[in-house]
Amino acid sequence: MESAYIGIGSNIGHKIDNCRKAISLMGQLEECSVRLQSPFYRTEPVGVEGQDTFVNGVVCVDTDLSVASLLKQLLKIETDMGRVRLKKWDARVIDLDILLFGSFIINKPDLIVPHPLMYLRRFVLTPLLQIAPDLVHPILGKSIRELAGALSEDGQAVETYERS
Repeated sequence: MESAYIGIGSNIGHKIDNCRKAISLMGQLEECSVRLQSPFYRTEPVGVEGQDTFVNGVVCVDTDLSVASLLKQLLKIETDMGRVRLKKWDARVIDLDILLFGSFIINKPDLIVPHPLMYLRRFVLTPLLQIAPDLVHPILGKSIRELAGALSEDGQAVETYERS
């Protein structure tokens, strides 16, 4: 069994409900159980302008699925919830990203784990810090606490939206 940390985000519709529904659907997957859930945070979009704010969080799931099978299931949840992929970083009903999968390091065309930008993103590290502060990034060799502490104050606004 592996622990996978999944980033969750939504900036279309009733964002908090979208995130909750995605978590519920993850919990219904065979060979997968949600073990930890961060609080939700209201965050500003990063890398794009003119989009609504996001609601973001992170969950830890324990799974016997392979990382490829987990990715396939997460993409199905996104599609079933109405996610349409037209442009990179477009607004989305739901976004589910595998941030970490055990201590695996994966570099394939359709999946890179650890998520290649997670250590730069306050909207990932802030919720992850709440559920796994001592978790060590398998490439950088630093804890989530250390990575979060090293982030610059670059305007990545993150505020608590709601306790999980």
